[in-house]
Amino acid sequence: MSLRPTWPHDLLILLEHPAVITLGRNTDSNNLRHSPAELQQAGIDCVSSRRGGDITLHNPGQLIGYPIVDLNYYRRDLHHFLRLLEKVLIQTLAEFDLTASTIPGKTGVWIGSRKIASIGIAVRRWISYHGFALNVDNDLSAFEAIVPCGLPDVTMTSMTRELGRPLDHEVVAEALILHFSTLMQRPYLGSYDHTPTPQT
Repeated sequence: MSLRPTWPHDLLILLEHPAVITLGRNTDSNNLRHSPAELQQAGIDCVSSRRGGDITLHNPGQLIGYPIVDLNYYRRDLHHFLRLLEKVLIQTLAEFDLTASTIPGKTGVWIGSRKIASIGIAVRRWISYHGFALNVDNDLSAFEAIVPCGLPDVTMTSMTRELGRPLDHEVVAEALILHFSTLMQRPYLGSYDHTPTPQT
């Protein structure tokens, strides 16, 4: 006789990345506006990724989240999980008086017609990996190197651009953790450490 283990703890990893362009499984090569060599000279790495979605960019000032969730114990529905992540981001932005929403047929979170958060996940054996990127106060001009998410007319925005004032990253992270825990109906067992990792 075997006993099914109790529901494991999910893991939400929050961090920032140095400037890097990632190519999802559905990336159209035409959405990369410069060669990898040119990008390397500009200090931007370019790497392939197994996540879903098209091309995107990460850079300092974004809050990157990697939710590692065992959907076997929750709900085996990838689209439902994506909608939950969008809701987490929308509710987090509402904490800062930013009214965000989704656009039918497009994954991610928007303020009006401006995109403020991107999502690209993958699932293996119904365990999620990869995640989302919330633009807090990152350099938006870096997105000129790509067609963000394969959307030629998209305008990227950030929390600080919309608010016109600086933000404390730790405060944003704590709000996001709270809404992730609530919407996923999972107890919050850890703490957020915003200590920068030394560069080697």
